[in-house]
Amino acid sequence: MKQVTTYPLRLPRSIKEAVARIAKQEGTSINQFVVMAVAEKLSALETAAFFEKRRSRANLKAFKRIMTRQRGEPPRPGDEV
Repeated sequence: MKQVTTYPLRLPRSIKEAVARIAKQEGTSINQFVVMAVAEKLSALETAAFFEKRRSRANLKAFKRIMTRQRGEPPRPGDEV
C-alpha cells in the first residue's frame, strides 16, 4: 500500500459494536477489520465480473463437441463417470 487516504465512515451503532467485538477477538484494530472486509467484498465483486466476462466469450458448441468426442485415452482407474 503506497498511499493511504482517510474516509470518515458512519456506521450504525449495532454494526460498529459488532465490528469492535470481532476485531478484538481477532486481535486487530477496527480500522484493519474494516479494510479487510472492504477488500474481501471488492475481491468477490471483481471475481464475479471476471467470470461473467469469461462466460460471455464461451463457445458452448465447441465445449459440447470436445466433451462428447470419442477419441483419446479411456478414463484412468478412478476417473470413470
